[in-house]
Amino acid sequence: MAEITLNAELRTATGKTAKRVRWEGKIPGVYYAHGEENIPIQVPKLSLDPFIYTSETHVIDLRVGDISKKAILRDLQFDPVTDRAIHFDLQGLREDEEISLDVPVVLVGGIPAGVRDGGMLQHIMHKVKISCLPKHIPGKIELNVSGLGIHQSMYVRDLTIPNVTVHEDPDDPVVSVVPPTVVKEAAPAEAAIAEAPKEPEVVGKGKKPEEGAEGGEAEKKK
Repeated sequence: MAEITLNAELRTATGKTAKRVRWEGKIPGVYYAHGEENIPIQVPKLSLDPFIYTSETHVIDLRVGDISKKAILRDLQFDPVTDRAIHFDLQGLREDEEISLDVPVVLVGGIPAGVRDGGMLQHIMHKVKISCLPKHIPGKIELNVSGLGIHQSMYVRDLTIPNVTVHEDPDDPVVSVVPPTVVKEAAPAEAAIAEAPKEPEVVGKGKKPEEGAEGGEAEKKK
């Protein structure tokens, strides 16, 4: 796995005063390791770009003055409004101690056979949690999907990662090719049969039928 050098400065502003660091165009961070004192640091904004915009895991060669430490980027916080990095954590590495981390899964092999047949590729698991010694940390895990057909999947158990322990369910799917989604056209609506307009009810003037009947009898008697 490739190493990238990160030049940092010791940071004196901590807590709420760390905002001052951001106003100066820098990002506050901290280095920590088992059995060591934490080292508050700060770096220019652009220095973190190689670790943010990447599909690989990198070992960081941290340089703070005369101090040199090996580390990995453990956490990166972003502003919820601007989406800019506002804080980062570096975890130190020891050659004789295993470390747990998430490693990206990268699909290789070109377009899967199932996609050429009309299927759709679903990349389900983008990272895999592993543990290993620092010297065995893989930058990425490549998975060849060229032969994957429709209704077929590749699982965690299909990953080849030497010298590491995988902390994922072996039966969890990593990538699948599913059939194309067929959108059925709605059946044309049947022409509505226009109902003949009902004749309006005519409310007759005069007496009620009962009263009219009585009136008819009275007319005959005359």
